[in-house]
Amino acid sequence: MASVTIQAVKKNFGEVPVLHGVDIDIPDGSFTVLVGPSGCGKSTLLRMIAGLEQISGGEIRIGDKRVNDLPPKARDIAMVFQNYALYPHMTVRENMAFSLELAKQDKGTIESKVARAAEILGLGALMERYPRQLSGGQRQRVAMGRAIVRDPQVFLFDEPLSNLDAKLRVAMRSEIKELHQRLKTTSIYVTHDQIEAMTMGDKIVVMRDGRIEQTGSPLDLYDHPANQFVAGFIGSPAMNFLPGTLRRAGAAAYIELSDRTHLDAPPRIGGIDGQPIIFGTRPEHLTLADGGGIPARVVVMEPTGMDTFVACRHEGVDLSAVFRERHDFTPGTTLHLLPDLQRAHLFDAGTGQRLAA
Repeated sequence: MASVTIQAVKKNFGEVPVLHGVDIDIPDGSFTVLVGPSGCGKSTLLRMIAGLEQISGGEIRIGDKRVNDLPPKARDIAMVFQNYALYPHMTVRENMAFSLELAKQDKGTIESKVARAAEILGLGALMERYPRQLSGGQRQRVAMGRAIVRDPQVFLFDEPLSNLDAKLRVAMRSEIKELHQRLKTTSIYVTHDQIEAMTMGDKIVVMRDGRIEQTGSPLDLYDHPANQFVAGFIGSPAMNFLPGTLRRAGAAAYIELSDRTHLDAPPRIGGIDGQPIIFGTRPEHLTLADGGGIPARVVVMEPTGMDTFVACRHEGVDLSAVFRERHDFTPGTTLHLLPDLQRAHLFDAGTGQRLAA
């Protein structure tokens, strides 16, 4: 196992920059998730760690070894791809053993490593099948087994679950996390799905347009987003954002929304009187009130059994609320939604940065 250090890494495709000096420290044995919208540079960064893309600037180290100019086979990494990349003419056993055979390992070692990986992943009954005879989840387990047998210093996962249906994705998330807990191998996982990031990672790196917006634990990003982009990206359903103005009167502060609705300001916030702001509150942090709060007109009801999702609108701005109780609101009804101010946020309307004291 080894740590991975990414220092001031840049990537240009011709004259077009796609990574703008990225810095990440990935501890030995950790599970780090790179997350962000399509085109943010996360897969490009992963391919640079693997040696599949050239670095335009900066340095990547695996352990104490600088790997900028090393070919992929010399980096002691194993990569699991989105499309499984299995050899269709080989059985499960042959797919898993192939890299070891290329490395000229002896037959006994190969059989031992393949058997161990098969046991870990529950593939024992599938060893003589071909990829065409496997389900998507089984193919992904074979792809992971092929990585495990190499006993690498670092596992790299490039959106490995995106081709699976929703139920299987949930199951495979647990399998990959359990695998990491068992092997303790440094893992870097790329996804655009923030649910995967929140449930799997020890550490999350949120990227946008080739830059890092914030790095931290899942709950740190959820509770203390650095800016409006991270606040809106992390959490499902997404955080609500309402434009308004910060008002200060001595030690007191309140928010004035566009319809003149007044809300107390969250505690421990910065900002000056008259500053245009964005008020952020998560759907699960809203409760029903008899009056006051934020007036919102019901647009759509979505009962899920466990809770009730309500899509609303306030002064032309979409707003969502999640209630643990079951409700049956008629579309067009006006609700009064009271935000939990202890867990609300203010963002500067111009920069998107969170206002903190």
